[in-house]
Amino acid sequence: MRRFLDGLYAFAAFLAALSMIGVLVAVTTSIVVRQIGVHIGGLDAYAGYSMAACGFLALASTLMRGEHIRVTLLRSALPPKGRFRLDIFALLIGCAVAGNLCWFSFRLVYDSYIFNDISTSDDATPLWIPQISMAIGTLIFFIAFIDVTAQRLLGHDVLSAQDPNYHE
Repeated sequence: MRRFLDGLYAFAAFLAALSMIGVLVAVTTSIVVRQIGVHIGGLDAYAGYSMAACGFLALASTLMRGEHIRVTLLRSALPPKGRFRLDIFALLIGCAVAGNLCWFSFRLVYDSYIFNDISTSDDATPLWIPQISMAIGTLIFFIAFIDVTAQRLLGHDVLSAQDPNYHE
């Protein structure tokens, strides 16, 4: 299971990197075609879709690498048992927030599909298509939060182990 989850997070990070390249390509193409007097509708929208995909698909990998912002001032002042309790509390809150984000992201995709929402830009893309990356990214993020919480309950502090000042 560990191998599968690590592969899932790595694959999502790979897709995020491809999305970042998509932003670069869309913006560069937009600049070039403006200079030569050609108009390609929707390039700005596709840059935005790619940027959103990049952000959401990178969430899980960033969490698993311990690179999300954490305020450790209170945590570092607590004894190990208090740190454990605070971690579990914070991780459960994180699971709840990530779960809600996941639920409403999939709901947004579903609603956009049902109501046939389309982009207001020149491309008129059905919005459920670019929104899928957000929904998938939040699902993988939710899975990562459950993973980190389960590991912490088993006594592994994977997030703090990434910190160079980690001492437990």
